[in-house]
Amino acid sequence: MTKFLMTTALALSFAAPSFAATVAEGDTLAETQEYNFWLLDGIKTVDPQLNTDVEGSDVIRQLFEGLMNEDATGAMIPGVATDYEMSEDGLTYTFNLREDARWSNGEPVRAQDFVYGWQRAVDPANASEYAWFIELMNVVNATEIVNGEAEVDTLGVTAIDDTTLEVQLSQPTAYFIKTLSHATTFPVLQSVVEEHGDDWTQPGNLVGNGAYTLTGHNIGVTITMEKNPEYWDAENVILEKLTGVVVNDQNVALTRYQAGELDRMDIPAGQYPRLSEEFPDEAISFPYSCSYAYLVNMSDKGREELQDANVRRALALGLNRDIIVDQVLQGGQRPSYNWTHWAIEGFEMPEIEMASMSQEDRTAEAKRLLEEAGYTPDNPLRLTLNYNTSEDHKKIAVVAQQMWKPLGVELTLNNMEWKVHTDRMQEQDFELARYAWCADYNEASTFLDYFRSTGSNYGEFDNAEYDALLDEAVTSENPNEQYTAAEQILAAELPLIPIYHYANVDMIKPYVKGVPLENVMNNWYGKDMYIAAE
Repeated sequence: MTKFLMTTALALSFAAPSFAATVAEGDTLAETQEYNFWLLDGIKTVDPQLNTDVEGSDVIRQLFEGLMNEDATGAMIPGVATDYEMSEDGLTYTFNLREDARWSNGEPVRAQDFVYGWQRAVDPANASEYAWFIELMNVVNATEIVNGEAEVDTLGVTAIDDTTLEVQLSQPTAYFIKTLSHATTFPVLQSVVEEHGDDWTQPGNLVGNGAYTLTGHNIGVTITMEKNPEYWDAENVILEKLTGVVVNDQNVALTRYQAGELDRMDIPAGQYPRLSEEFPDEAISFPYSCSYAYLVNMSDKGREELQDANVRRALALGLNRDIIVDQVLQGGQRPSYNWTHWAIEGFEMPEIEMASMSQEDRTAEAKRLLEEAGYTPDNPLRLTLNYNTSEDHKKIAVVAQQMWKPLGVELTLNNMEWKVHTDRMQEQDFELARYAWCADYNEASTFLDYFRSTGSNYGEFDNAEYDALLDEAVTSENPNEQYTAAEQILAAELPLIPIYHYANVDMIKPYVKGVPLENVMNNWYGKDMYIAAE
């Protein structure tokens, strides 16, 4: 077997802990080490294998720790695993786990806890919406188990002993290591789940192995976490308490931020230019690996009119993304005509015809296509767009409504809370739905796999050629060839209407240190942060 340590630099980091917060020269720690961060919506679940939301992942990352973590730039660094070996054929990974890793109840973290967590993810009895994530990792038998064709205990993950975990893959997978900081791959303590059942994630019941423990969860209001004294690197964790505060209205959140109730929040659309001028040390914008789009329901439950690719193309052509980005959002976002975020590591942006057209030509073509389909302002195509509560989503939806109306589309806007919105998407109970996908790992397949017939894929897009391209990409010497072809299928079939690629446009108090501003994934760890004295 060929031995792979993370890198020489990372191996050296074991002696001088870069795993937790490092106080910068000249900084003095504040007496109170508490961090209050904004949440747009309530956290649906803190179960690592059942969560589907970015904000849920942010919380779970504090309560649990996987084999790998990410550093401030997004590079993979040791978590519970100290190092790993990969077989010469790339099919077997062997992870050595740190012996001092502990659950919050003091029990040791064992390799079997990872086996149990991964098996929970693929077990059909748990109906995990992220079961497909273990499949795209190409873990042996994952697909067969998800499809009910094999037993859960045949999954290609084995506890060799308490501190040695072996993972077998069905094919070499270049991005495999990058998936291991994702919540779906986190360990879970089986005895706690069996004791408490569905209530195992409640405060007082939840036992995690992360740097923090769950001390309170008032759903839709606040979620609180406090430092875990059993965490293996607890002596280097500085923040004592993390509190997520739910505020559905970003303008209200900004007011609460300015009142000192929040230490970080997303800047409302259109306000970054003003705020960056008034508060240059607090307003920031940097690339964030999420893409914003309107999903089209391509399933049997969808509107017949939207099964016409020319109608979907007309909708895509009719949106002036430059206005949305430059006049509505104004925070460094980029117009998008494709799915994969432009800043994803190694991704090469494909040439897409729509992107090279002038907006005048796009609008004229949209009008022509709708007229061919029989729709005009006097005989409009009536559609409903679902979106979750947010003033920004509302602003974009209103702009889309105004842009489409002269072309012959009458758009009804349907606002709902996040849980209802996602439940309806999961049940294909929508026509068009506002959606954003944020990368699960820093490689293009994390976006493109979404539209696999077996992917998360709420609109149920199904294209055999697309699936085959992504299968080929896994072992391709240059996967960008397959990624380009896959993006071009999406651009032709349009199961989504791309709108823009995200930037992280935030207000962050100057005393908050350790926020990973160079990580395009925006995956943050409270253990790496601290509050400096003002």
